[in-house]
Amino acid sequence: MKKVLTIVAAAGLLIGANSVNAARDHISIVGSSTVYPFATVVAEQFGKTTQFKTPTIESTGSGGGLKLFCAGVGVAHADITNSSRKIKSSECKTCFDNGVKEIIEVKIGYDGIVVANSKSTARMKLSRKDLFLALAKDVPDPKGGESLVPNPYRTWQDVNPSLPANRIVVLGPPPTSGTRDAFVELAMEAGADTFDFIKKMAKNDKNRYKAVTQTVREDGAYVEAGENDNLIVQKLEKDPGALGIFGFSFLDQNADKIQGSTMDGVEPTFENIADGKYPVSRPLYFYVKKAHIGTIPGIQEYLNAFSDEKTWGPEGYLSDKGLIPMPDAERKKFRKDIEGLTPMVCE
Repeated sequence: MKKVLTIVAAAGLLIGANSVNAARDHISIVGSSTVYPFATVVAEQFGKTTQFKTPTIESTGSGGGLKLFCAGVGVAHADITNSSRKIKSSECKTCFDNGVKEIIEVKIGYDGIVVANSKSTARMKLSRKDLFLALAKDVPDPKGGESLVPNPYRTWQDVNPSLPANRIVVLGPPPTSGTRDAFVELAMEAGADTFDFIKKMAKNDKNRYKAVTQTVREDGAYVEAGENDNLIVQKLEKDPGALGIFGFSFLDQNADKIQGSTMDGVEPTFENIADGKYPVSRPLYFYVKKAHIGTIPGIQEYLNAFSDEKTWGPEGYLSDKGLIPMPDAERKKFRKDIEGLTPMVCE
């Protein structure tokens, strides 16, 4: 007897008849390691205070999460993906090509990207220019002129005489991470722009500009430490001379072990990020598959719980975890999108 396929038209899901009874009874969430702790707290609270099961959350990195999210519609695919950057137009296209045609974008707040080290050593005072010179694959020739050379710097003092003579070792996220994307854009690119001839490339040769400003050196100075930010914290404790890159919330939660470097003279504090003074900050998001709402139990209710003022507001419990709340107008806008289940317009 041939297998019969049952079409759940209302949700646009295609499910094998043999799998109907095995349909998921919980929300599946993937994505950003930065958003992970915030989503985990909400999911646990959601499981305790509603009749729905606690959502499962997998930390895959923003890029990895969006790849899974955009792979298709149905119980085999994630309902929600967390992201520490905005979805790319290419990812929107992949979603659309795979049948994920309506996506609800929810901004949840803001976060700062910090460069931290162990509290057993002195706090670093860095600039975005220092970070570019320390971590870019090719940098302006130290002898002068407007040529680029393979990065010759081995210590922080080589980069800037005011910095210590420690060997440059920076533990950071891999290319699949939204934190990596935001770091190279907000820190390294801004540092590169302090050199006029590189800044001019943005107009004259965009591809070369991107390659120069966002390509990280591969000679051991930058160490890809995976998506587990807690592992970076542990490594910093063992190697006081090393620095680590991660979201402000991890600094906040591990303030007894690590300290954030100042960036262009500004400390990475909750207040400085909220005020816009700290230069390396970014918005955080999650994306929802509209086709799954009403089929996978609890998605609408989870969205309502996340957008409650007691959760993401200025006095909400997520701010205690290090999330920087959005201004009132932004919270109102995204809550309205949630209430109306309004799909985003992909650029």
